[in-house]
Amino acid sequence: MSKHDGKKKGKHAETAPETAAPREKMRRKDYERELGALQIELSALQAWIKRTGQRVVIVFEGRDAAGKGGTIRAITERLSPRVFQVVALPAPSDREKTQLYMQRYLQHFPAAGEVVIFDRSWYNRAGVEIVMGFCTEDERDHFLTAAPWFENNLVEQGITLIKYWLEVGDAEQERRFRARIEDPVRQWKLSPMDLESRKRWYDYSRARDRMLSATDTDAAPWSIVRSDDKKRARLNVIRHLLSQFPYDPLPKTKVKLPDRDMKDAYDDQASMVDRRWIPEHW
Repeated sequence: MSKHDGKKKGKHAETAPETAAPREKMRRKDYERELGALQIELSALQAWIKRTGQRVVIVFEGRDAAGKGGTIRAITERLSPRVFQVVALPAPSDREKTQLYMQRYLQHFPAAGEVVIFDRSWYNRAGVEIVMGFCTEDERDHFLTAAPWFENNLVEQGITLIKYWLEVGDAEQERRFRARIEDPVRQWKLSPMDLESRKRWYDYSRARDRMLSATDTDAAPWSIVRSDDKKRARLNVIRHLLSQFPYDPLPKTKVKLPDRDMKDAYDDQASMVDRRWIPEHW
């Protein structure tokens, strides 16, 4: 069992107070040290999931600029994309709009030994779709009624379902949006939908509250993450994720690099001299 305690906790075991005192931003040196240790544990988790044939679905939701993408990258950057797969679906096509609502999500679900991480998920219906008028209230209400049944069925079929809501504050979201506006390498992250979501802050708050009330169940609970400090949020999510599985630590096996087979040796660099090399400016 991992040092993060593989026993699952009750959904209200670590309920945070309504307000928390502001904390000093975490130093990058400290963050990278802690992240490196957690990523070693993630590698052990990956090996265990693959060996035992687990099927895992992880859902990341939250307001725009809550830090979902950065958290997902921190989880996956040292792992195999064949085991930990990230799904970030675009807006549905005209054909997909005629399908059953869950249909385009189900096709991405994991087989044995796989983890699928949804960067936004079927919960679009309870968030952006209802706030922006892309679905009706009846469609939203039907979804909120059906989602707990759907998720309970997934769990009964042996899928581990973990749902994270990243909660970013008003002032921090504004700061992140302004940073995207001013930074040319981050402007691609700012869409017209982001700007509209900023204007509709309280509409999103009400949609969030309704969604959590309807779909926070014992079978598939929501885990809430404070994300004003991105570094702390990433570390806290990874540690919590590790605690959900009774995985084994990585065995310390010694690997020996084999010698080259010299039987058919030749000057393999000479054959590269006249190839189309790119200019070396640095």
